[in-house]
Amino acid sequence: MKGAALGVAVLSAWCFGFSGPMAKFVGAGGLTPLQAVWVRMAGAAILLLVVLAVFRPKALRVPRDKIGFYAAYALVAVAGVQALFFIILTRLPVGVALLLEYTAPVLVVLWVRFVRGVRLPRSAYAGSVIVLLGLCVVVEVWHGMALDGLGVALAMVAAACCAGYFLMSDGSGGEVDALGLIGWSLAGSAVVLLPLARPWEIAWTAFGTSATIGGHTLPVLAAALWLIAVATVTAYITGVTAVRRLSAAVGATVASLEVVTGAVIAWFLLGEHLGAAQIAGGAIVLAGALLAQTATAGASRTTEDRAAQRAVSPAESTALSRSLASAATAPASDGEA
Repeated sequence: MKGAALGVAVLSAWCFGFSGPMAKFVGAGGLTPLQAVWVRMAGAAILLLVVLAVFRPKALRVPRDKIGFYAAYALVAVAGVQALFFIILTRLPVGVALLLEYTAPVLVVLWVRFVRGVRLPRSAYAGSVIVLLGLCVVVEVWHGMALDGLGVALAMVAAACCAGYFLMSDGSGGEVDALGLIGWSLAGSAVVLLPLARPWEIAWTAFGTSATIGGHTLPVLAAALWLIAVATVTAYITGVTAVRRLSAAVGATVASLEVVTGAVIAWFLLGEHLGAAQIAGGAIVLAGALLAQTATAGASRTTEDRAAQRAVSPAESTALSRSLASAATAPASDGEA
């Protein structure tokens, strides 16, 4: 069962990995980065909300006391992550953009320790340091920041929003239907991005053309539909399914595979080759993120176990002890050996 859930998580990471390459094809067709992300958000919202309305209408109900949470989720976890990522793609290669954005597990570690007050094992901090060292290799600091400085800065803001996505998803609670949250958040992000994306200025005729990148040609409409149906709706649904079966911590760790899948897909479709230093740095980043996130997961389980133990009152503990004593000393029934 757990193996199947891990498979679903890997599928989600693979689907998300198409985001960057497909976005570049849409951009090559004439759309600005913000217009491309608006098309993605609006198209995915319409598709997912329609599917939910038909098959799971209860998922569309929004508890009144959760309206603010839905709004914050749409702004930070969806609009912030997606819009910044599309802008970053105009300044950085897909693989590098993903590597920088997926420093989010480290930010999750810091939040859990200093905001939630959960004491973490040393391996969590060791993982954070390893990630930072890997980033230094990725951006080639010995060459005076070979990558675009503004692109790197925006990528770190995107990482903060991505960390917010994991933390808010983890704390959404049982009152919030995960798929309904995603559907409404996609719609909300499309509304938030309206004044920035200005979709009324989109050259819709671009969807009838084709774009060529790295020697590969794709119809712009096909790239946009793949971006909506696979890289957004399918990716989110499979991602949520995996997190609910594996836990948010494990799901976030497996989601880091998007770095690998995105880079591989960009390699084949866009011809974006990472240098030796960036490949090595990427491996270091992934190793550090895995170590930090795994440590956080272990600490969270330990904290939950201790909280459960403290939740038993002295009276309940005494009653339980007496029951166990009675059971141990009582004679066996006729049917027992």
